[in-house]
Amino acid sequence: MSSPALAPYTTQDGFGVLREVESRVLWLSTAIIHHANRVRANPSGLKVGGHQASSASMVSIMTALWFRHLRPQDRVSVKPHAAPVLHAINYLLGELDEAQLPRLREFGGLQSYPSRSKDPDPVDYSTGSVGIGATAPIWGALSRRYVNATIGDVGTGRQFSLLGDAELDEGAVWEAVLDPAVGDLGEVVWVVDLNRQSLDRVVPDIAADKLQGMFTAAGWQVITLKYGRLLEELFLKPGGEELRQRIEVMTNPEYQRLLRCDAGQLRRRLPEGPGADRIRALVDQLDDSALVEAIANLGGHDLHALDAAFSLIDDSRPTVIFAYTIKGYGLATRAHPQNHSALLTEEQMAELADRLGADPAHPWRAFDEGTEAQDTCLQAAQRLRRSDTLRHAPPPVPTDIGRTPSGTATTQAALGRVLLDLTRAAPDVAARVVTVSPDVSSSTNLGGWVNKVGVWSSTERRDWFADDAETVLHWRERPSGQHMELGIAETNLVGLIGELGACWSRWGEPLLPIGVLYDPFVERALEPWSFGIYAGGQSLLVGTPSGISLAPEGGAHQSIKTPSIGLEQPGCVTYEPAFAIDAEWTLLAAMARLGRPDGGSAYVRLSTRPIDQTLAAVPTDPAARERRRRQVVAGAYTLVRTAGAQVTIAAMGAVVPEALAAVDRLAQVGVPADVVCVTSPDLLYRAVRARQGHEQAESWVLDQVFPAQRATPLVTVLDGHPHTLDFLATINRVPVSSLGVTRFGQSGSLEDVYHHHGLDADSIVRAALDLTG
Repeated sequence: MSSPALAPYTTQDGFGVLREVESRVLWLSTAIIHHANRVRANPSGLKVGGHQASSASMVSIMTALWFRHLRPQDRVSVKPHAAPVLHAINYLLGELDEAQLPRLREFGGLQSYPSRSKDPDPVDYSTGSVGIGATAPIWGALSRRYVNATIGDVGTGRQFSLLGDAELDEGAVWEAVLDPAVGDLGEVVWVVDLNRQSLDRVVPDIAADKLQGMFTAAGWQVITLKYGRLLEELFLKPGGEELRQRIEVMTNPEYQRLLRCDAGQLRRRLPEGPGADRIRALVDQLDDSALVEAIANLGGHDLHALDAAFSLIDDSRPTVIFAYTIKGYGLATRAHPQNHSALLTEEQMAELADRLGADPAHPWRAFDEGTEAQDTCLQAAQRLRRSDTLRHAPPPVPTDIGRTPSGTATTQAALGRVLLDLTRAAPDVAARVVTVSPDVSSSTNLGGWVNKVGVWSSTERRDWFADDAETVLHWRERPSGQHMELGIAETNLVGLIGELGACWSRWGEPLLPIGVLYDPFVERALEPWSFGIYAGGQSLLVGTPSGISLAPEGGAHQSIKTPSIGLEQPGCVTYEPAFAIDAEWTLLAAMARLGRPDGGSAYVRLSTRPIDQTLAAVPTDPAARERRRRQVVAGAYTLVRTAGAQVTIAAMGAVVPEALAAVDRLAQVGVPADVVCVTSPDLLYRAVRARQGHEQAESWVLDQVFPAQRATPLVTVLDGHPHTLDFLATINRVPVSSLGVTRFGQSGSLEDVYHHHGLDADSIVRAALDLTG
């Protein structure tokens, strides 16, 4: 089926050259996908994929934005399936070498979806995880404002999100839109590609009016581009109002079907209802090509309407533009309900090339020098050229503050203590720290830090409880504050720390972002946090309190799988310290990896269980203390070493006291035992893989903590799933008994809950005796 031509290149309205650029962008983006699937060799026969129809629906929007309105200080998140459009535009702007165009979805080539870290051309935001890329510019805007207020001026600019209408089904979108911090972000602009189609179908009830009302209620400026100029002019003629009402009341599937009709079919289908005769008389005045073109003339493909909409943006509040489009606009597959992954045939590509003035034999041909279209591209490239970002190195983070905790303490409390200590021991480091919490600051021991540094706000707000003697947590909101408080939405939390953690590369100013949330909700936040790491964000995620050690809270708040999640997450180091000093050292080590080209993220799992800190037996000799610190940071250290040990207990986190109690009881029955305190199963696993030649990592800690000459049967125990530490037995190929949590938790005392799950000293002793026979 042939497709109606794009609007002609006439220069009478001032948009003729821009339409020529639009046509070339459509051709290039379509050809990029075509080459990857139908031209490039594919020995495996595995589907390559690509989304010609989804790209086509964005071509007009992106052409108008890049070639008319975008500025160098602006940033854009492009919907995942429109990646080929971005690459086509970058090619025309001279930002992408022609040799890359045939390499879509090829190893080392153009990525499936826009990738800031992997694509060879400029990409502002990585997208691909539905809803997450769309919201990233919100957190990018907040991060830029934070840097401007606390560190130094890095400029201002709009933050655009180009998203598909189906992305508005994602809860992450509405969690972001409704957060109180977002309402003042006038630099945020969303453009919704309202093509009314999802992957499988035409969505019958897209409820655009409801969506627009929701954005309005959230304080956003709402601009709707529904019809193009051809339809609007037609509506002004006799019978035009009836035609408008006919189109307005019809369902999405019926309208989409009209877009697949030829002129004869349109003349039969359109006249219906009370105004049928007037509609028939109106369409009879149009020739066939004009009728087909008019019915498909939606606002999201009208360069005039798009230009006007971008000019109406109100920078005092967020803006959303609902641009009605056609999926597959300009292609033979337009508006077909199954066009999501459909590919044009060779014949259809030839017809498209002929219609758009392209040459299939030379598909990557840009505009000839001296033409108006080439001049337009050169002018846009010059206008959009960005100066190189001067990247500042983060200040060196101390490795040891020098404190030796005593008495009873929790690792959760150690977090707040470390942050306060930094303000005195390393103020330049503390100045780069920004904490973020989803309304759990007071319950995660951040109160002292918040009182010290204040809460960030774009404007100073009065603290009405400042003179209340019973107020312990002082909520002083000001532009110099270093704590950012969000609503109870973990997706927002990790989205923000991801963008704060990208400031080193985006704006040249390194930050040390620390997100703190209840550990059970790490799983809820995991996917967007993981995507943020993939996109280049470096942050420290603290999960606390954790595990069944939060005994009275019951199963709903007792995390089980998070230790192994930390072990498996790429781009991230995970720690679970048992003692306050271990927490200090691992937190400092994690912060030292942030804000640098060779850096990465960290996940630290803390606990509210009070533990006698003398059990840590921190060496008093400075050299021995430093050796212990290095082992803690590397993943494990020997806590108890016994002559003639017959069994080794490797314990992690809050259950280390149970392991120590078990050692004393085993000694009484003549079974000497060693105790290894594991601080990072992640780093130990990497060390094992390095020994096996599978990856590059340091493995010296295995020689020091698990020396072959002291190999014994092994009992592993942690407040989490037992498979997390099971691999330790492979270091010296010894028998193992793995203790941990495999069932939902129970409310009760710590003793009862540990006994129920087999984490108590009794269970450890039994496991050790079973191994030693």
